[in-house]
Amino acid sequence: MDLQIEKLVYGGDGLARLPADAQGRGKTVFLPFVIPNEQVDASVVESRSGFVRAKLEKVLTASPERVAPPCPYFGKCGGCQYQHIDYSGQLRFKSEILRETLRRTAKLELDQDIQVHAAEPWNYRNRTRVRVQHDPAFALGYFETNSHKLLAIESCPISSPLINQAISAVWALGRALKIPATVHGMQFFANHDDTQLLIETYVRSQDAADSCKAFAAALTSRLSSVAGMVVFATSPVEDETRQRAPLSSVHNEESLAIGADSLVYHAVGHDYRVSGGSFFQTNRFLVDDLVKTATSRATGKAALDLYAGVGLFTLALSGNFEDVIAVEASPHAFGDLKHNAPRNVKPTRATTEEFLQKRGEKLAVNFVLVDPPRAGLGDKAAAALCNTSASQVTFVSCDPATLSRDLRVLLESGFKVEQAHLFDLFPQTAHMETVLHLVR
Repeated sequence: MDLQIEKLVYGGDGLARLPADAQGRGKTVFLPFVIPNEQVDASVVESRSGFVRAKLEKVLTASPERVAPPCPYFGKCGGCQYQHIDYSGQLRFKSEILRETLRRTAKLELDQDIQVHAAEPWNYRNRTRVRVQHDPAFALGYFETNSHKLLAIESCPISSPLINQAISAVWALGRALKIPATVHGMQFFANHDDTQLLIETYVRSQDAADSCKAFAAALTSRLSSVAGMVVFATSPVEDETRQRAPLSSVHNEESLAIGADSLVYHAVGHDYRVSGGSFFQTNRFLVDDLVKTATSRATGKAALDLYAGVGLFTLALSGNFEDVIAVEASPHAFGDLKHNAPRNVKPTRATTEEFLQKRGEKLAVNFVLVDPPRAGLGDKAAAALCNTSASQVTFVSCDPATLSRDLRVLLESGFKVEQAHLFDLFPQTAHMETVLHLVR
């Protein structure tokens, strides 16, 4: 097929159309690794009644924003979608996608500019998760695009230099057969200045955790920056729900700490304890700007921080409000939240939906900050949020589709968007972080 690319859509694909048929408008075609206004040759991968999926065969007329991807794995690896686009172009396209998603799903036509916060485009990740296989030979890597097939990688240009050192060290130990066969995944978490590393290691059963002690010692001897290893028993990669544990888990996953079980991450003038199993924002260059933008305008007597995690936004809010209630469901993050919280913060362990439905209407709060996972708030939690007394809400979101779905509920209850910010926490990928300031 000879296609003209109209635009990019959320998720990384370009959109084109087939010639009109007898019924009118031609089918929509989705294909990756293209840029708007390019003329390309593509072949059909999948055809359905309403759309076609295709793969790029050749760029016939290239966009001036097309660049050579520096990563040898780009195109096969499922981690990045935009390395073929220069960075200024990535920012512009993401802003357009955000605006269109808000228009289409939230029925919101922004009457202000989206304030775009750019990042360092490379080596920005402070947290990287990899899969591990041992048969037929050791390999470490990511899933291939749209697949659960492992793509072996020996470096990752969007991960921090220290994480890349750790990847090299693990490859060396794997080739030397010094990694237990029960290990099926690892996650590297680097501190604020990329000098210390906490490693989560995932094994197939709790009984296998002890087998990682020699592996941890060997890794530490190769890389002195490793502060500790925390071993979790999780299911193999075939079970994606459990594979995401423990970061998204509301259950107390058993673990074994070999060395330190946490790191201290310095951000926004505070020291945060971040333990194995706890979530922390991934972009090491934009954390301070994100927190300041989300919290600096908020003042009053009482604030509510939902999906508080280890307290990243909570500590900033505690300087602006007399009292802060911080709600978090994960036992790992909640332990850190209690440790990090100052005296005027009340940590509360509950899911956001449960907390809002039980206590939302009774609380006298001026301001609410919500930072949900990719699944968003959901209808019940969004409706319960509208029933609070808050006149200001800051919505931090990593998914414009679920943000737009939830935002529609808030807009219908009387909230209005006062400011819109796009934080490019994930350069080279289709992901984006949005911060919306809402008032009513």
